[in-house]
Amino acid sequence: MSDTHLPQNLDVLVVLGSISDKAVAEQMLPVFEQFDITAHIAVCSAHRDHERLARLVPEAEAAGCVSVIAVAGKSAHLPGVCAALTTMPVIGVPAMNSGIWQDALYSIVNMPPGIPVACVGIDAGRNAALLAVQHVAIGRPAVKQKLTEFRDELRENNRRDSAKLQQELSGK
Repeated sequence: MSDTHLPQNLDVLVVLGSISDKAVAEQMLPVFEQFDITAHIAVCSAHRDHERLARLVPEAEAAGCVSVIAVAGKSAHLPGVCAALTTMPVIGVPAMNSGIWQDALYSIVNMPPGIPVACVGIDAGRNAALLAVQHVAIGRPAVKQKLTEFRDELRENNRRDSAKLQQELSGK
């Protein structure tokens, strides 16, 4: 059994080590929608289906993909294997699903020299998606503009929260 055909003009490939990583991927969907990012999400274990993974990553690159997000728990070899298959940036997301997040985190952040993998926080699918958006924005001015507006909104919300707190603390 193989994946459905990858969409052309694919921006981001999201690979889950197992279906138990689904909740992390679900955090990414609103981000991809907000920034008009075309993503493909697949379950493909580096250990149980390495032949398929070895096809999936290069096929994604051929479809225009510019960033890979790999979500994995336990020993978390998936991000490193994805990085070995491409020169695209790979973002590793250590997953808590097994309760053994330390092994996942250490496996991602301790990659050997020469094949780097970026690492976001444990179960931090939203941040992984935002980092992938930054990769896409390098070549797409419309995405970069949306990202700038998103960051402007974050700053304004932060300032509003600060002003509200100051009012509450001063009793006004």
